[in-house]
Amino acid sequence: MILRPPRVGTWKQLPTRRFDDFRLASGRLPATINHQPSTITPTTPRPEDVLIRDRIKELRRVRASQLRPHPRNWRTHPRSQRDALRGVLAEIGYADALLARQLPDGSLELIDGHLRAETTPDMEVPVLVLDVDEAEAAKLLALLDPLAGLAEADQDMLADLLAQVHSENEAVQSLLDDLAKDSSGAPVDGPCQEPPSGCDVPVPEAFQVVVECRDESQQQEVYERLVAEGFRCRLLTL
Repeated sequence: MILRPPRVGTWKQLPTRRFDDFRLASGRLPATINHQPSTITPTTPRPEDVLIRDRIKELRRVRASQLRPHPRNWRTHPRSQRDALRGVLAEIGYADALLARQLPDGSLELIDGHLRAETTPDMEVPVLVLDVDEAEAAKLLALLDPLAGLAEADQDMLADLLAQVHSENEAVQSLLDDLAKDSSGAPVDGPCQEPPSGCDVPVPEAFQVVVECRDESQQQEVYERLVAEGFRCRLLTL
């Protein structure tokens, strides 16, 4: 069988005519086209397929007093933390870099490391300059410390580590002692001994005062005043 082309114009050649006009002109109905649109199912990229960018531009040595604090820095630092940081810097020195981004005027705005910059204002400190914009810097500022805080502890490994770490600085050693008590409920003096079955476990006597504060600002003020008077305090938010 030989297929011959139609004598009149095809449907494609009459784009502006109505269906009835085409039927009258050709004497036949146009062929029906069945079109099934393809369906694309979105897939979640695998972690190994995600492109992780390196946002570090360079490492600079910058006088700490020249670094601009971030206007949205939400972290506050009690005296005990400040004293412990000074002790670590005195015993070890700088072993980590501050994070900052460069502003249009060429200055560096801190993202992480505000307390270190405040502690050593006259020192040239290591700063990693990041290639991030304002929104990305704010996201890092909000998440860096909380992300680190999500880590959990292997109590056996921690106890073994703390048994070997000591400091000549009073504030640093106090921090180590508190960490040891928090991890095991008692100072780490050696391998933990489980009490014999059926024996009472002695609980050391402790006298504490709970102070209910109006807000976080007053909580910080009361905490620093009590620490300055020689009391061992911990911040608690419920």
